[in-house]
Amino acid sequence: MRVVLAEDLYLLREGLIRLLEAHGFTIAAAVETGPDLLEALLEHRPDVAVVDVRLPPTLTDEGLQAALAARRQIPALPVLVLSQHVQQLYARELLADGTGGVGYLLKDRVFNAEQFIDAVRRVAAGGTAMDPDVIAKLMQSRAHSQPLQRLSPREREVLELMAEGCSNSAISSRLIISDGAVAKHIANIFTKLELVPAEDANRRVLAVLAHLNGVPV
Repeated sequence: MRVVLAEDLYLLREGLIRLLEAHGFTIAAAVETGPDLLEALLEHRPDVAVVDVRLPPTLTDEGLQAALAARRQIPALPVLVLSQHVQQLYARELLADGTGGVGYLLKDRVFNAEQFIDAVRRVAAGGTAMDPDVIAKLMQSRAHSQPLQRLSPREREVLELMAEGCSNSAISSRLIISDGAVAKHIANIFTKLELVPAEDANRRVLAVLAHLNGVPV
């Protein structure tokens, strides 16, 4: 599986290269600036891009914008962004087109090798990997929305795990409830949030995240 990596800090970049290669990934390119990232993505068309949000020359959201620009030319390009802090705007922009694998992890998660590699693989496969802190922030920002207030405490727990990208069986294991109970809760969530149920798991997650972001679906 081929990866384009963008990280401006040398030690972290080298550490990520070693970690990814140790788990069977091939590094197609490792860059440190936004323009270099866009060029590398368009040239190599990797299976997944792992991108620091803030890259030179601006050190604002250069990495995210380069990845989004690449996605406009390579539809559904899987992108996993890394950020030091939760920024709702970053999540909103990343999820805006509703296609392809997407992920948003805080950099702290990188130090958990198993969790990070699982996220990279999930995004590369077209899935979603959203940091629990990102989900919590989105939930908090929408806490007073009328549809969200209709949810029971258990339905909110299920919603948070859905938004992280957990499958029904993973939600069942985490909450220690049956698969049937999970399916029932999810059906209730879609009804109360006025979202159209989706058979595809990733579309389901994207719909939920779009709702939390306040983006029409």
